[in-house]
Amino acid sequence: MTKLVPPFTAETARAKVQAAEDAWNSRDPGRVSLAYSENSEWRNRDTFLNGREEIRAFLTEKWAREIDYKLKKEYWAHTDNRIAVRFEYESRDENGQWRRSYGNEMWEFDEDGLMRRRYASINDLPIEEKDRRL
Repeated sequence: MTKLVPPFTAETARAKVQAAEDAWNSRDPGRVSLAYSENSEWRNRDTFLNGREEIRAFLTEKWAREIDYKLKKEYWAHTDNRIAVRFEYESRDENGQWRRSYGNEMWEFDEDGLMRRRYASINDLPIEEKDRRL
């Protein structure tokens, strides 16, 4: 398999997006956090995180409250070391309320292919279980 490091081609950028989707759907904070540099910078909604340890802790809390989480990412565009994606995911809370979250992410990678910046804009929509599509 081709190593997924910059500079990205359309093929490797799409593969990087699929790898991210697969990892996030594992809901394994340890696995997912390894895709980020030690000093990675995040904006996730109104939360700002710095470093792999903060990311791991954030994801642990996220998946404890977002039950039955399922994500779909879609490649949007790329440059040498940046990739833009749109995404949507569905989950339910402890009271059984389903929601669909959707938005855009901008990713920047270091020379080793680790994400050093992730900026996510996310909106949430309550949905009925019958309206799930993921």
